[in-house]
Amino acid sequence: MTTTAPGTRLVTEPVTGLATGGSATPSPSTGATRDPEDEEGTGTGAAKAAAGSGGRSGIDLSIWQLQEPVGSSGSPTTISPSQLAGGYEDDYLYTDTDGALTFWSPEAGVTTPNSKYPRSELREMDPGGSSANWSLDGTHRMSATLRVVSVTSNVCVGQIHLGEGGGSTKPLLELYYRSNGDIVLGTENSPAGGQTLHDVGNVPVGEKWSYTIGVSGGDTIDLTVNGETTHYPIADSFKSYQQYFKAGAYNQSASDSTTKGARVAFYSLDVTHG
Repeated sequence: MTTTAPGTRLVTEPVTGLATGGSATPSPSTGATRDPEDEEGTGTGAAKAAAGSGGRSGIDLSIWQLQEPVGSSGSPTTISPSQLAGGYEDDYLYTDTDGALTFWSPEAGVTTPNSKYPRSELREMDPGGSSANWSLDGTHRMSATLRVVSVTSNVCVGQIHLGEGGGSTKPLLELYYRSNGDIVLGTENSPAGGQTLHDVGNVPVGEKWSYTIGVSGGDTIDLTVNGETTHYPIADSFKSYQQYFKAGAYNQSASDSTTKGARVAFYSLDVTHG
């Protein structure tokens, strides 16, 4: 059961220059692999050149693994950092005409064993190619500029997830975007589960916005949405766990539809550790 809490707000100047995006929405996924050069509206010109250099919208894809909503039951297909850096694209990850790295997750899709929802989502990796796992000590940040192109009801666009250190498969936090434009942070109550929801903003569907999610000092979650910062405590029960970032379109609705789902466009995505 979830409850709503306001958090502690430190209001700063709003982020400027995030104009409403205007690119057309690509056609729904059919399950076939895209050829970026053959399909109108994706992967051409500067966007194609950026993809070949290892980044779309300046995003360094060499430190991410992609999980897609296809594959075998309980075992979604994953795309390696080297493939992503080499310009990999398909129906579930592609470069739109405005250069945005765009994720598509239909409601009908393969899921992990611990979730009933499909996703097209990046998982943080170390530069050497192994799965990232970092301590809560220090300062860790993931910052993004994005827009939700379409969503049926709810999509998770960023996470800090528990890694090594115990048996939990829960996140430390999830950042949700609702179909009415509400942006909601879900903080996990303990590694055993239970989530508290915090209303942190509202942006209309299709408009650009920004977030930074992170942790500092081993005991504090820091969230900034369009320049407004809030802080939330981390329970001691999480401190034995390593962590890693996730970002993309983790759809929070499921059905047998291949045309309904969540489409999220990222214009920047950066990770820092210190």
